[in-house]
Amino acid sequence: MTRTAVAGVRAVAARLPRSRRGRRRLLRAAVALCVLALLPATWLRLTADPRVRTLADAPAEPVAVVFGAGLWNGEPSPYLAHRLDTASALYAAGKVRAVLVTGDNSRTDYDEPTAMRDYLGAHGVPRAKVVLDYAGFDTWDSCARARRIFGVAHALLVSQDFHIRRALALCHAAGIDAYGIGVDEPHDVTWYYGGAREIAGAAKAAVDAALTPDPHFLGPREHGIAQALR
Repeated sequence: MTRTAVAGVRAVAARLPRSRRGRRRLLRAAVALCVLALLPATWLRLTADPRVRTLADAPAEPVAVVFGAGLWNGEPSPYLAHRLDTASALYAAGKVRAVLVTGDNSRTDYDEPTAMRDYLGAHGVPRAKVVLDYAGFDTWDSCARARRIFGVAHALLVSQDFHIRRALALCHAAGIDAYGIGVDEPHDVTWYYGGAREIAGAAKAAVDAALTPDPHFLGPREHGIAQALR
């Protein structure tokens, strides 16, 4: 440990309360902060758990909504590929008749929705049945735009199991009657990192669900889903 780090630790220790009463107050404050931090995640569990399904018991809905999860050298990351595999399986099983892929295309050299459509096309979903949302910059934007821009009222949501409850809660707040398919993954470092991110994500989701802000980009109504369902 460097001298700077040692000095920092000593400075923090010097500020800690020395009396028993002071330590008790500090402990209570720490517990209260932990409880407050976990409240949004608990809210997601309570509200969304009844709507989580598997591929086998998912009800039939008109549309599957697949959320972006990053590209590797222009191709879907493994987590995104697994979401798309689930969507193609839903389509093959007749559970959905169209797929809305929603992701980030904020730069000309980064285009999640097109990569997602190409992957689905290579895995049995006709391109005419895949609709692209280029402004799904976060989960709330994807849900709000799915309802307000693309007219999605009923859907199956597809994401990893640690994220699907947040997606369900936000799409419900946006006005979509949805069920979620949680894609299972090995519990490796990436999975634990994603789960840890959901603590902060749950807090943001609670704010978005309460305030229902406009997405970053709204724009005119799109008719791609209606056309894909014909």
